[in-house]
Amino acid sequence: MARRPKIKITVTGRKGECPCHRGHREGQTYDFDTERGKLCPMAMHCAFPYIDILRYGGVIPGQAEGTAEFCCSDADTIMVFRAEIVKD
Repeated sequence: MARRPKIKITVTGRKGECPCHRGHREGQTYDFDTERGKLCPMAMHCAFPYIDILRYGGVIPGQAEGTAEFCCSDADTIMVFRAEIVKD
C-alpha cells in the first residue's frame, strides 16, 4: 500500500483589518500530520477537503499540481493558507 504524502500548510496572507483570533501570521508553516493541533479549528475545517484531494491524487482546478490555496471562514479576518505536498 502506498504511503500518503506529507502535507505542509503555510499562512500566505490576510484579508481585512482585524488580526487573526488564533494568532496566525503570514509565513508560518505547519506539518499537517504532526502540528495540525496548532492550527485554528476554522482553518482546519476549511483545509480538510483540500488535504484529502491532494493526498488521494486529485488536482484543484486552476491551481498548480500538488497545491491548494484556501482561506478560513472568519469574516473578521480572512487568513489565506496554502497546502502543498512535500516531495521526499
